Amino acid sequence: CVLYTQTVANREWREFGRTEVIDNTLNPDFVHKFILDYFFEERQNLRFDLYDLDSKSDNLSKHDFLGQMYCTLGEVVGSLGSRMERSLIGIPGKNCGTIIVKAEELGNCRESVLMQFCGNKLDKKDFFGKSDPFLVFYRSNEDGTFTICHKTEVVKNTLDPVWQAFKIPVRALCNGDYDRAIKIEVYDWDRDGGHDYIGEFSTSYRELSKGHSQFTVWEVLNPKKKKKKKKYLNSGTVTLLSCFIDVEVTFLDYIKGGTQINFTVAIDFTASNGNPSQPTSLHYMSPYHLNAYALALRAVGEIIQDYDSDKLFPALGFGAKLPPDGRVSHEFPLNGNPDNPYCSGIEGVLEAYYQSLKSVRLYGPTYFSPVINHVARYASLVKDGSEYFILLIISDGVISDMAQTKESIVNASSLPMSIIIVGVGPAEFDEMIELDGDEVRISSRGRFAERDIVQFVPFRDYIDRRGNHILSMARLAKDVLAEIPDQFLQYMRCRGIKPQHSSHSTSSKPPSSLVHPVHPLQTQI
Repeated sequence: CVLYTQTVANREWREFGRTEVIDNTLNPDFVHKFILDYFFEERQNLRFDLYDLDSKSDNLSKHDFLGQMYCTLGEVVGSLGSRMERSLIGIPGKNCGTIIVKAEELGNCRESVLMQFCGNKLDKKDFFGKSDPFLVFYRSNEDGTFTICHKTEVVKNTLDPVWQAFKIPVRALCNGDYDRAIKIEVYDWDRDGGHDYIGEFSTSYRELSKGHSQFTVWEVLNPKKKKKKKKYLNSGTVTLLSCFIDVEVTFLDYIKGGTQINFTVAIDFTASNGNPSQPTSLHYMSPYHLNAYALALRAVGEIIQDYDSDKLFPALGFGAKLPPDGRVSHEFPLNGNPDNPYCSGIEGVLEAYYQSLKSVRLYGPTYFSPVINHVARYASLVKDGSEYFILLIISDGVISDMAQTKESIVNASSLPMSIIIVGVGPAEFDEMIELDGDEVRISSRGRFAERDIVQFVPFRDYIDRRGNHILSMARLAKDVLAEIPDQFLQYMRCRGIKPQHSSHSTSSKPPSSLVHPVHPLQTQI
């Protein structure tokens, strides 16, 4: 099996790697794993080609092609248990069989550890009072040097200090290598900064982690004293009182466990967009290219749809006069069906958008709160972590119900939802920038939002002068979606919701050779 990935810029397929060859079988179970960086906010296209090997040649054209499968990395991780089964295609009129692709996140040491230490009978260093002890932790590096990774607080005037518990990522303590040395030095604090060295001891994360079931005691030794004095025993002891290990869960843990992401679109039909039949209108339907609304909708929607199993998206409009009686509506279904506002796939949403442009009359004013409250009503019904809602609002400008919109966002910030706002056209987007809440957390009548759930971008920042829409829209999607996994995790964590273990997944630790400290999330297929 040969894996190809696609470059974002010019969409060319590049060979990423090949599995081993398995002889004489029609049901190969490949051992070779492909390790890829995973980004929620990007569309990462993959292609799997299968070949029947006829000779030792590396040239694929010398072998028989057996079929292929196209997908995105998001589709694989978004499947239940991150396991996806698809038919192979590529040979006309022939059933090529199926391929099963599984992904697992590489646990690049996601543990944090909460530890508490105390000291006993430490050496007295101060002439007048007792010592003022504190601890300094160092992790050892490959080359034998040490890097400081933690300092405790100072406990004043005692030889038997109890330090406060502290939490530290295991990566910081030992770089993911459980047997690597950790050096701990004990000092007596001095006001002038010339802290006196009391002594040191050495341990490893493996030894520390036994502290969850027993006290561990170390002798604090001062090598200089040991050399000088025959009768020297130690400079006191340090005891690990407690040790709790906490595994940091990730966005993918929830997706793998079956959490669904529900995507809703809301489109601005106010008159300030301009008459849709005129080329100057932001809603102009040209036979040759998509308008800004359609481009933004497709850029964001195509990525989120991989995480939504039914691919049915409610699509709403606001600020228009509806047929037959011309009443103004601030939350109407684009497909004209209030009982079933769902559209099939992103293409279905675009189709409904074009149809509604033909039947409604652009009007106003621009009210955001009705569509926010619409999604919030659904989100308030599933607070158990099984679903998360993303509302994409595309609008051309000045918000007329700013106070109500802020109130709606503050209310929504305690629900499983995030809001993406894309501003189209040349207007000033001051209110939208304020709603984004990156600078100042948004508040309404003295209540602050529980978390930041709004992400705003102006569409004009992404228009490619050379007309390369693919690249510029990929950048837009990246910027609006990059914050979603963190907003999602904030909701789950502050509600104490743990990921579900899906029926398929067998908990198998990746072999230790794979556990490298890597920063981007990695998945193996």
